[in-house]
Amino acid sequence: MDANKESQQQILQMTQFILNEAKDKAEEISTKTLQEFSVEKLKVVNQTKEKILADYARKSKLVETQGAIARSTAINRSRLEKIKARQEVITHLSTDSKAELTKQLQSEAKSKTFITKLIVQGALMLLEDDVVVRCRACDDALVQSCLAAASAEYQQVIMQQAKTQKKITLTLDKAVKLPPAPDASSHESCLGGVVLTCQNGTITIDNTIDARLNLVLEQAKPTIRHLLFAS
Repeated sequence: MDANKESQQQILQMTQFILNEAKDKAEEISTKTLQEFSVEKLKVVNQTKEKILADYARKSKLVETQGAIARSTAINRSRLEKIKARQEVITHLSTDSKAELTKQLQSEAKSKTFITKLIVQGALMLLEDDVVVRCRACDDALVQSCLAAASAEYQQVIMQQAKTQKKITLTLDKAVKLPPAPDASSHESCLGGVVLTCQNGTITIDNTIDARLNLVLEQAKPTIRHLLFAS
């Protein structure tokens, strides 16, 4: 009886030991699992956080780029509009100037003086003995009447500036004519003035009203921009 009781006592102790071992093992596994879960959870959280931050940085960069493009587009549009406005002003000035010049040159006296000055200026640039003068067909009589006065004024300027005598022969070109006055039906036109040539047409001076006006407007562009677009 005592042996049986002792045997049961040993079995009970062994069972208790096994249970305690199993309990300790279970706690160990649970603790390890919890630690691994925490590590994996932290890893996932960090990866997710990095992904979110990267995505945010990408979207932020995209918004910044789009903003820069929008600003650049707006600035370029503003510049183009400003250039267009400037060009429209220059065009209006050119149109108004042409209209005013045409009006002023309706006076035969003013027109004759003006044409004479244009011939003299061109001749002084060429400094040749024989110069051919071209004009519009409608200006033949006017230009022909200016040749003698232009030749005399040319010689006078040479004498004043170079202290020497230099004659010039001015001849009206009857074969080659400048384009006619502006007309709705013509593609090419000329407001008037003259073109001087020499050396069989190899050297040419364009002293038409159109060329002079374009030159003046080109030279005046900085002043016009300053006066009208100073801001």
